[in-house]
Amino acid sequence: MAEARVLITHDVGLHARPSVKLTKLAKGFGARIDLALTEAGPWVDAKSIVKVMATKAPKGATLFLRAEGDDAVDAIAAIVGLIERDFDEGGSHAHP
Repeated sequence: MAEARVLITHDVGLHARPSVKLTKLAKGFGARIDLALTEAGPWVDAKSIVKVMATKAPKGATLFLRAEGDDAVDAIAAIVGLIERDFDEGGSHAHP
């Protein structure tokens, strides 16, 4: 079992594009991965785009993550990295 918490700094929070990126990444792991907006839950399946988008996590929210399985530690590290990198969208509008 692996757990983490990470601050959402993306301007639109966990909405369409960020949710798609998170679920696509989560689906690449065999571990069961859940996320929530509080430690107490409710917890949702991080591999479900509908459930992830339904959290409507805004910018500034803390996202709680937990995973269970052989690659749980790697899964949590990858998702935390994605969120900390602003879903790889930071500065995307700065290109000429």
